[in-house]
Amino acid sequence: MKQVLVVGSGDVARRIIPWLCRRFRVCAVVRRPEERAGLRALGATTLVADLDRPATLGRVAGVADYVLYCAPPPNLGNDDPRTRHLLAALAHRASLPRRLIYISTTGVYGDCAGEWLDETRPPRPASPRALRRVAAEEHLRRFGRRTGCRVSVLRAPGIYDSGERLPLARLQKGDPVLTPEDDVFTNHIHADDLAGLLGIALFRGRPNRAYNASDDSCLRMGDYFDLVADACGLPRPPRLPRTELATRLSPLTLSFMAESRRLSNDRIKRELRFRLRYPTVANALRVRSGAPS
Repeated sequence: MKQVLVVGSGDVARRIIPWLCRRFRVCAVVRRPEERAGLRALGATTLVADLDRPATLGRVAGVADYVLYCAPPPNLGNDDPRTRHLLAALAHRASLPRRLIYISTTGVYGDCAGEWLDETRPPRPASPRALRRVAAEEHLRRFGRRTGCRVSVLRAPGIYDSGERLPLARLQKGDPVLTPEDDVFTNHIHADDLAGLLGIALFRGRPNRAYNASDDSCLRMGDYFDLVADACGLPRPPRLPRTELATRLSPLTLSFMAESRRLSNDRIKRELRFRLRYPTVANALRVRSGAPS
């Protein structure tokens, strides 16, 4: 039986591990020993290693046929040394992984002024966090070309689910959103669907290929918050012009309101033949509330 190495065993990875365990042997990398029990309960074996400490990564070499890489870059800089450390460790032995699937971000496209775009759009990162993701993608593509490993990249937008990933805290605080005149288009993917894409890309992902891992929604940010508020019985957020938001929100939150794009997800449907469990945010929220979808 082939083995999958999961690097970055967070929420999305944990959603797909039971599915993987029915098809492969699964080894999940954890940073702290106390994380082992939860992953073992899902059916995975565990390996303690830290992408920020290359000396701990020796055991990842030669252990897996496939790699699911779900770890984010560090919070500083324009590069991703974690990806460089992982790839150096994987290449340390002759037995290289045959496939590697990486979760990146649609933030690599930068601001597109609300235009529709597909994966042929060149990255134009406008923030340090997006620059780090572009650097990670480039490291991975070079690794794939050099070694023959089939690298596929899932570019994920805003990830949500029916609970903790919803912006409930912001709604409860009454944080404002943009007026319709100033608002931006956002894109979304349910965490279960992103996990499903991770699994299916292992079988169908093309080499050195990027995929917009987005659902069918076409929402402005304020409309998204209104949908969540209505579904959860909370007040809709106040609407303010962009000039007034700067005094009410953090720079990080404001940065997400500086980019507008609409994503085509045709490639995940055509090439990966993936059927979204939650095609739209509205559909997922109806399921959450128990209303007919």
